[in-house]
Amino acid sequence: RKAESGRQKAEGRGQKAEGRRQEAEGKPKKIKVGEKEECKKMKGHRDLIVFQLSYSLAMDIFNLSKKFPKEEIYSLTDQIRRSSRSVAVNIAEAFRKRRYPKMFVNKLSDSDAEATETQVWLDFAFDSGYLLRDDHDRLVSKYEEVGRMLGSMMRSPERFVPTSGR
Repeated sequence: RKAESGRQKAEGRGQKAEGRRQEAEGKPKKIKVGEKEECKKMKGHRDLIVFQLSYSLAMDIFNLSKKFPKEEIYSLTDQIRRSSRSVAVNIAEAFRKRRYPKMFVNKLSDSDAEATETQVWLDFAFDSGYLLRDDHDRLVSKYEEVGRMLGSMMRSPERFVPTSGR
């Protein structure tokens, strides 16, 4: 029994080390929305594709908005950065509240609203000449994808309820 237990512990450490190595190489574990089997393996909000996508989009917007004119720093620049970051933040908060379906859906709804707000700010940035059409269209399209994912999660919150209590 001790030999078996020792082997199991060694295998567990090896699996954890492999997971950390993959994360260090920028290969996060992806979990598709709607696959209940996969959702059981989630360890945190960072495992959700919708979080990964919204975080990446917020970083894209941050980098693109560095080129906005200085006179926009307290208006358009600040607002587009805040709303884009809020999408990911609300997803993370929703994940922590997932054992309470109404709270989970409420936070996801907040995230969806922030994604829509971000799209409007993207429109303003494009129409003001601060964004190229390709960047605008790509970002708007990706935020529509985020909205579809959030809608799917809100329609079936039970898929995200943790299976074991903490």
